Amino acid sequence: MPLVIPEFIEPLLAHPVAIFGGGVSGRAVLELVEALGGTGTIFDEKAQDGVRTEFRGAAVQAHRLAVFSPGFSPTHPWIVAARASGAVCLAELDFSSLFWCGSLIAITGTNGKTTLTEFLTHALLSIGRDACATGNIGHSFAQLVVERDGGAPDSIAVCEVSSFQAETLRYFRADAALWTNFAEDHLERHGAMADYFLAKWRLFERTVGGHVFAGTSAQHYAHVFGQTLPAEALVATEDQPADVLLRGTVFAHYPQRENFLLAAAWWRSAGLRESALYAAATSFRLGAHRLARVGEHGGVTYWNDSKATNFHAVEAAVAGFPAPVILIAGGKSKGGDVAAFVRRLAPHVKHMFIIGETRNVLATLCGACHVPHTVCADLSEAVGSAAKTARSGDNVLLSPGFASFDQFRNYEDRGARFIALVNNLGGVLV
Repeated sequence: MPLVIPEFIEPLLAHPVAIFGGGVSGRAVLELVEALGGTGTIFDEKAQDGVRTEFRGAAVQAHRLAVFSPGFSPTHPWIVAARASGAVCLAELDFSSLFWCGSLIAITGTNGKTTLTEFLTHALLSIGRDACATGNIGHSFAQLVVERDGGAPDSIAVCEVSSFQAETLRYFRADAALWTNFAEDHLERHGAMADYFLAKWRLFERTVGGHVFAGTSAQHYAHVFGQTLPAEALVATEDQPADVLLRGTVFAHYPQRENFLLAAAWWRSAGLRESALYAAATSFRLGAHRLARVGEHGGVTYWNDSKATNFHAVEAAVAGFPAPVILIAGGKSKGGDVAAFVRRLAPHVKHMFIIGETRNVLATLCGACHVPHTVCADLSEAVGSAAKTARSGDNVLLSPGFASFDQFRNYEDRGARFIALVNNLGGVLV
């Protein structure tokens, strides 16, 4: 079935489409543009085959539509130039949503949004619904639209939406939006907590006539920043009593418990049987690099939490251990109050092994807080030094708190490298 093209987009496709970003989402946008009968040119500052590295002069004038990847800030010079020339500029998620015929559940939050996206998709599939996980999860919306020819009316896209994706939305419409939590993150892009919050709030504004659900911390910051949530949106997600029906599942304890409570709120609003959601919880498994036990060596247990790329995630991870951990942390800065982060961590850390771009700053702050620490050249040195320092009964935790792009391709690459290093420590991991 051919994709339905909105009237205002059709004349724009008569010209080549400028696509900013040569990564996963940019390549998918090119596929989508071609599926619509148009042509596209990818621009990226990093040289790649078939990609142009400069957007200026005649190139600016040649395009009436520009579609940009999440990594491009709205103030990027290429977007500014395209807008100045009269071109329509749309984020990948915004553009792709124009061609989706099914329903859409949007999920955001500082942490937990990937797990909630995966779990809700898993639960819907378990009751026979045609559900697909998409968005910031690594499977772009553009790719889903191409694969499904726009989807059927009964198809459900469960879409993870980052603040980078939400901040410029114009046409995107969600039937429901779930906001797990809110904490300090991405201030290198947004500048201030208020701007970061309002970028995510944009998603709730695009859920016109739909249902919105917000966890406890998101409610708190809505009040702080002068936004009003309807009573039915308020979901108590923090400090809730244990649920015997979740015993033995990944949702038995925090921080994952928060994700289940948000899923349950939406599930009930959709009129679905709660017993089916609990059944899905028993068969659900967390994705890789989310506080997973790698193994044990010499009585020391090693944990991979490479996906913890912000302060809130690290603090949630260390809080789950009964005694202070040996922590491997550091990476590429994302802004924020690092000093306050180290102060909060101090009681939970036995020794910190510090890597990456932020290692010197972290070392200074650890010294000020009397946290034993060692600055390491790379992850290999950190794992080796941690293994020598640890004693039987200790937990060595990789929970970086920062982005991975200073020394790794992404957090998956960082986590995989950690697993390989632990497995090579010698002896048998059990």
